[in-house]
This record gives sequence, structure tokens and C-alpha cells, in this order.
Amino acid sequence: MRKIIIADDEHKILMSLEYSFKKSGYDVFIARDGTEVLEFLKTMIPDVILLDIMMPNLDGYSTLEMIKEQENLKNTKVIFLSAKNNPKDIERGLEMGADAYVTKPYSIKKLQQQIEEMFER
Repeated sequence: MRKIIIADDEHKILMSLEYSFKKSGYDVFIARDGTEVLEFLKTMIPDVILLDIMMPNLDGYSTLEMIKEQENLKNTKVIFLSAKNNPKDIERGLEMGADAYVTKPYSIKKLQQQIEEMFER
């Protein structure tokens, strides 16, 4: 079973993503900010991390930097899921090492397809 961490500070987004990914057979872990993501990473290696950028305590950019410093996470896919849709924000996210950048609003079905395609490559 693939493990996914979903990090977002919006409750409705977390609930809908959690439901959809569990229904698709994922083991889902919920984080409300970057510090909670890093706590999970002390004890597990997920297959995918969905990461919002604008979160309290530790934002998505800073969280990604810390993820990229960890050698054991080099095969973990990190996808930004953000309302920041400015081309400069998207470029920054991808340059920092995100595997994809999806802007809100998004289709959960398309997001899941995109993730599955990443694993097929």
C-alpha cells in the first residue's frame, strides 16, 4: 500500500483528499503544517507528499528544502498543491525540486492520475 502525506491547513481540502486517497487504496497521513510533515518523516518514508505552500508555522517551500536534505527521501514524490498560481511561484516550486505543481482549484481524479503516472515512469 502506498503511503501519502497530505499537508494543508484547510480542513475541507484535507478531508476530501483523505477520503479520495483512502478510497483509492492509499495509507493516508494528515498534516496541518510543515512541522507535522517533518514529524511523520522521522518515523516513515512516504511514497508521495502533497504539500500546500501557504501554511502556518512552516510553509511548503521551507518544508520542501528540509525534505530535499534527507537522503532517505530521494525517491519520495513531492507535489505542491497551492492557490499560488503565479508563473514565478510555479517556477520556484519546480526549481526547488518539487516533482509537480498543481494549482487550486484542481480535480482530485486528475491529481490521482498524475500521481499514478509518476510511479509508472
